[in-house]
Amino acid sequence: MRTSIRTAGAATLAAALLATGCTSTQAGPSASRTTPVVDLGKVKLVSYTGCDDMLAGLRAAAAKNVGPWGLGNPQIMFAEARSDVSPTQAKVGVGSGQEHSTTNTHEAGVDEPDLVKTDGDRVITVNRGVLRIVDAATRKVTGTLRLVDAEQAWAPADLLISGDRALVLFSGGGVIPYGAVAKRAPSPGPRYVLVDLAGEPKVIGSLTPNGSHVDARMVGSTVRLVVRTQPDIPFPDPGPDASERKRTLTNAEAVKKAPLKAWLPTFETTDAKGVTTTGSVRCEQVSHPDEYTGGSMLTVHTLDLSQGITDSAPISIAADGDTVYGTGSSLYVASNPRWWWWPRPVDLAVDDVITPSEAPASAGTDQGTPKPTSTGQAPQVEPTQPDPTVSVPPSVPPSVPPSVPPSVPPTPEGTPSSTPSETASPEPDPSEPTPAQPPQETQVHRFDITAPGAPRYVSSGKVPGRLLNQYSMSEYEGHLRVATTSESGTNSSSAVYVLKNDTLAKVGEIGGLGDGERIYSVRFIGPMGYVVTFKQVDPLYTIDLRDPAAPRKTGELKITGYSAYLHPAGDGRLIGIGQEASEKGRTLGTQVSLFDVADPANPRRLSQFFRKDSGSEAEWDPHAFLYWAKTGMAVLPLNTWDGTANTGGSALVLKIDDSSVTRTGTVVHPAPKPERNSRFAAWDPSVRRSLVIGDSLWTLSDTGFKVSDMNGLADQAWIPFS
Repeated sequence: MRTSIRTAGAATLAAALLATGCTSTQAGPSASRTTPVVDLGKVKLVSYTGCDDMLAGLRAAAAKNVGPWGLGNPQIMFAEARSDVSPTQAKVGVGSGQEHSTTNTHEAGVDEPDLVKTDGDRVITVNRGVLRIVDAATRKVTGTLRLVDAEQAWAPADLLISGDRALVLFSGGGVIPYGAVAKRAPSPGPRYVLVDLAGEPKVIGSLTPNGSHVDARMVGSTVRLVVRTQPDIPFPDPGPDASERKRTLTNAEAVKKAPLKAWLPTFETTDAKGVTTTGSVRCEQVSHPDEYTGGSMLTVHTLDLSQGITDSAPISIAADGDTVYGTGSSLYVASNPRWWWWPRPVDLAVDDVITPSEAPASAGTDQGTPKPTSTGQAPQVEPTQPDPTVSVPPSVPPSVPPSVPPSVPPTPEGTPSSTPSETASPEPDPSEPTPAQPPQETQVHRFDITAPGAPRYVSSGKVPGRLLNQYSMSEYEGHLRVATTSESGTNSSSAVYVLKNDTLAKVGEIGGLGDGERIYSVRFIGPMGYVVTFKQVDPLYTIDLRDPAAPRKTGELKITGYSAYLHPAGDGRLIGIGQEASEKGRTLGTQVSLFDVADPANPRRLSQFFRKDSGSEAEWDPHAFLYWAKTGMAVLPLNTWDGTANTGGSALVLKIDDSSVTRTGTVVHPAPKPERNSRFAAWDPSVRRSLVIGDSLWTLSDTGFKVSDMNGLADQAWIPFS
């Protein structure tokens, strides 16, 4: 389970803003806070002395967390969320004859799974269960490999590539290999398939853990896979009239009798010959914090793609976890004891309609601003005329409204920002005591991954509040910076903590960020941090972290709308991607902002592009964003709708220079031919990803690749997926 950028971004699309304006303020380390300070104490991981010690400890910890509905409240079923992650700038590839972009990742040199990869010579993608290899020079498909049956084409999949090896990550459970005869129920866990790309692609091994996929990182040819498992304990049904107290006691008895195998993570490995073996994490490979955070188990599997799938060297932690952050030498796993939920910021009335006075001056237009104003807010411009470079096929069928991650459960009103208590929890029994909630704090565990094989545990620490996603963490010059939001009743406040990375002990903090608000995006760049909080307006805070013991807030910019993702653009510039909003808080459409952060005391917005009634996948999944610094080109998927249906999913191409954001054009994929009597969802021509190879822009959808000239966006090739 991962509560990630996709999940967070989808929820923020439903958020509201209530004011406009632009101010710049300064505050020192003594900034006020409205939430109580948490005594962090000391955290460490402890290895079990043996299986008996492990079973006793796990039973005792689970018994403390068991309730009338099992381990956790009933709404836990709604919290299963798949996430993905984040971004470095596009850059020149190594070892290739052509310059090419790479996956937009958080840290340079640390690759993250995504839908498509390129080395400049080949483009590899996995789509609807089929892996395809495209030659970048001839623009022809040179290899295909079906990995799952067509009936399982729904299974989400991503890629990691090292040389002639590809690891395909199926994050959904129950995936059966193509051509297999299902003599038994498939494993409910994710499936990781190793493919040899040399010659005709072929499967040479697989790993199938019993659990749920959290995340993965690759350094060199070594992949670290993080999987989360819950105890497999059957809880008896005491009957419909049983009180919550009776249910809790009955479940506690079941926990006390559960065998060790209920907790130990298991997995299956299959070699190149198709021989499958079953394994289990050994007791001596499991550690636990001083204080348990729940009954879950986090397991890290290690695979060297150059060696094939042999021993995955698994190690486990008896803790919950939902966020993974990696550098070239460290792997961090953050454990939140309670699920992150996005409360509805504002309850908008049904008849709340936008009046002309509420909408920004540019509503309904594309907005590019070549000249900044003195206030830092984007100036008004005339509507942009239709772009002659737009390549539109004869007909693009309407689809669904802009994509929102399906893992975010909607309320009965269809709003993905309601809390579980509003939608799922049963009426409380007034005679039953209210169970104590665990503290709002995030545990962070650091592992050394510089050596081959299993990671080496280094240290653990904890901070108050909750992380938004992996961008809330950043390692820099021997320190880990962590940004969190803490809530107490109706109050909330955010802070940035600085921890020593060898001990994860706190050395400094700056609080009082966005009182009454929560974090919507974070980016750390060198010794500076940038935090966006939101409730009624969007403050962008600049944080000076040069002195780890005394971080300080140096500037603040308040503007309408919000940035759900922040991307460095070099030389004191920052790109923000999110939503514009009316004064009453209704989101109006995608906006891309260019910020001047060269002066930390006076952050300014130099320019803003706005498209009415639109949304972008890049708001919750930074992998969808491409920034090619060499030319200042930025590309992001854009879905627009007319109030009743999606009117198309294109690739929006922008030019971002030192002071402005302007539209270059739009790339649209041709509509697929309708399939008669098809039991499956129609192929979606909406653009999902983009990449650069040489002087060409490649865009990817379910239907294929389009290759366009970067200078003018003229069509160069169409590579359909048959």
